[in-house]
Amino acid sequence: MPASPLLSGPRVIRVAAPLVVGLGFVLLWQFGVEAAHVPPYLLPGPRVIAQALVANAGTLFGALLMTMKVTLLAFVASVVLGSITAVLFAQSRLLEMSLFPYAVMLQVTPIVAIAPLIIIWIKHTEPALVVCATIIAVFPIISNATLGLNSVSANLDDMFTLYRASRWQRLTRLRVPAAMPYFFGGLRISSGLALVGAVVAEFVAGTGGQSAGLAYQILQCGYNLQIPEMFAALVLLTLAGVALFGVMVLLSRLALGHWHESAIRR
Repeated sequence: MPASPLLSGPRVIRVAAPLVVGLGFVLLWQFGVEAAHVPPYLLPGPRVIAQALVANAGTLFGALLMTMKVTLLAFVASVVLGSITAVLFAQSRLLEMSLFPYAVMLQVTPIVAIAPLIIIWIKHTEPALVVCATIIAVFPIISNATLGLNSVSANLDDMFTLYRASRWQRLTRLRVPAAMPYFFGGLRISSGLALVGAVVAEFVAGTGGQSAGLAYQILQCGYNLQIPEMFAALVLLTLAGVALFGVMVLLSRLALGHWHESAIRR
């Protein structure tokens, strides 16, 4: 049976509203810089930024690929390490109480303070960048997944005990399904933090040459007062972050949309 227009209308509004707001902001920005005669070296308008993006597309998109490579490697490492750690924490309350504070310490330590040491210890630049980004991105996975694994229904837990379920059955059939919404919430946060970590690590490392990422391009444009090019690189970073978040939202809906209340489409 085809969907009713009344049912599809709110969904169209939810999709169109951010686009309308964004377009309005861009038009207001362009009109403001033209009306106030703001020079491009102070605040370029969207049209100048677009021209700079087209003119430097080869360099900027190559740098974007480098930054995204580090981001994705760090994100995958964060998911693997965070998931394993959360499962271990869920199996042993003593282990969680003993090690979780150190995970918090790792999260609150400024990466700019320890990134130079990591870059010195790890001789190769790219693995050092991945390690720095992973340190930033792994905590949301650990925190959310641990919370989800421990947030099982007491009645269901008693039922599994009644039926003498093994530890493996209790983990795979009770704890993991209960943790899925929390886990995907952690993925949304971690994906953005992995990108932030990659950019911060590139700033600290000051990478150049063929391995230069977008952070290096931003630094170079700032030094050379190429402000439109710098804004073009920032636009690419922003779009990359939004795309990562959108992919995580899509994965969450595909995994949870047919059975969990947090993702059922109304």
